[in-house]
Amino acid sequence: MEIQFIGAAQTVTGSMHKITVGSKTILLDCGLFQGKRSLSYERNKNFPFDPVKIDAVILSHAHIDHAGNLPNLVRQGFNANIFATPATVDLCEIMLKDSAHINLRDIQFVNKKLLKKHLPKIDPLYEIEDVENTIKLFYPKNYNHEFEVVDGITAMFFDAGHILGSASVLLTIQEPGKSKKIKLGFSGDLGRPKLPILRDPEFIGNVDYFICESTYGNKIHTKVDDMEKELLFVINKTINRNGKIIIPAFSVGRTQEVIYALNNLFNKNLLPKFDVFIDSPLAVNATNIHRNHEECFDKETLNILKKDDDIFNFPSLHFIQNVEDSKKLNDRTEPCIIISASGMCEGGRILHHLANNIGNKNNTVLIVGYQAEHTLGRKLVERFLEIPIFGEIYKRDCEIVVLNSFSAHADKNELEEYCSKFDTKKVKQIFLVHGELLQSVPFSEKLKLMGFSSVQTPKRLDTFNTN
Repeated sequence: MEIQFIGAAQTVTGSMHKITVGSKTILLDCGLFQGKRSLSYERNKNFPFDPVKIDAVILSHAHIDHAGNLPNLVRQGFNANIFATPATVDLCEIMLKDSAHINLRDIQFVNKKLLKKHLPKIDPLYEIEDVENTIKLFYPKNYNHEFEVVDGITAMFFDAGHILGSASVLLTIQEPGKSKKIKLGFSGDLGRPKLPILRDPEFIGNVDYFICESTYGNKIHTKVDDMEKELLFVINKTINRNGKIIIPAFSVGRTQEVIYALNNLFNKNLLPKFDVFIDSPLAVNATNIHRNHEECFDKETLNILKKDDDIFNFPSLHFIQNVEDSKKLNDRTEPCIIISASGMCEGGRILHHLANNIGNKNNTVLIVGYQAEHTLGRKLVERFLEIPIFGEIYKRDCEIVVLNSFSAHADKNELEEYCSKFDTKKVKQIFLVHGELLQSVPFSEKLKLMGFSSVQTPKRLDTFNTN
């Protein structure tokens, strides 16, 4: 068996790991690398392997940094099964179409600049037709049911508790000519215990090799129990100074968590009357998909549904679909909350809301998700006083608040707790991925202290071979 780490190696984006056993090759995830535009385009466009020779893809979840390059893989000749949970399949259909539209708009913007410089135009990574061809290849598989991926490799999905339909993967691998089977685990993105809506992460059992995310391997989050209390404090503080709250949020997962928390606060009569706008067509569609997958909900949420038949709605919540209604939000002067995508502020309607609101000291930009290096969202987290949006510099006077209690990624303690369930004598190797070195290296040292004999933080294109 050979593992090659193609994406999310010493970074948190572009998840992709190639597994080769004998004549068969599969991918774990096929995500878009998100960062500086020029580097992102080239890395996403060009695979370091022949897509035609990939025999299957196993997808951990629907976030674009894990699933977003699938249509490009198909465009370049991949034509085999893509295995994912039913909820992930449903989410991918809307998310990949949205990604294609965003990619096309970005390419049109870049080509205008290239034209002015008399340089050749570039093609989009993929188009809607490629997405439609990709959707045809999805093969839904339920949690906790073993299935054959290719000859010699079976897989089983375990609930990762990260977003709707997210999964950790257990592969059972029969190497040619060997009697003993290998167990290879892939964490996907691990969620946090006690997060609202979703079930807690499931342990996959003992493995020989484990590919583990490390997004927050050296950071401790605020307790999940404090989520609503912190949100309430930020809302009251901003509304008391007659300001707006702008929340960049991933359309899938984070947006629904915030809606759920606001619904609870309104039901408890803890909030004053004000409007909340979800300004993202993708988030509207994703919220509807959440309503159709109660099999992913935890017991607490299912009990709430017995009293409140729609946990993703309340009287002052408004879902914005068309562009004109989105533009009208810029004319509002009264306090409100605007939740919009993208989560890292790298595209979409959130950029317009930031451009129109960060210069007002009464307003708050509330960050509820991870912001990767070189993204506009990271500049906000680091409280830059000058923010580049649409090629122009905007002076930031608004307050920036970061609530990591909303994070859907396990923190340092939660990752350690998960890994402590493994028998250290049985795990031969742990590979830390999906984390910047400031997070993964300290986590690596901690795992060694816990008794794991070998822990690596592979670089991009590093390979590991069992021979």
